[in-house]
Amino acid sequence: PRILYVDDEVINLELLQLTYMNDFEVVIAESAEEGLKLLERHPDIHVLLSDLKMPVMNGLDFIKVVKQKYPEKVCMLLTGFMESEVMLEGFNKELIFRYLMKPWNKDELKETIMEALKR
Repeated sequence: PRILYVDDEVINLELLQLTYMNDFEVVIAESAEEGLKLLERHPDIHVLLSDLKMPVMNGLDFIKVVKQKYPEKVCMLLTGFMESEVMLEGFNKELIFRYLMKPWNKDELKETIMEALKR
């Protein structure tokens, strides 16, 4: 399965990609804009993870754009910051499937991605 991970910190992108290289094809993007371009090129991406705090466009705004263009995509926020307002908006507007905290647990995140792929 192919998933997309968007984060402005390259080390996070590479870590997730290396961690799950035997489980998923992790396509990575360093910005929301790059993530949108990748979604156009790879229609077989069904699950995407996004960092929340990114320059230019934050993760929730990125997911709003994704959901307008691709309502079938399953989106998750993966962030180091607990922001109740963002989490509530994401769930209330049915934008996000999960809100996960960094640092993430390898097994828990894999299980969550597997669950998202089944949707």
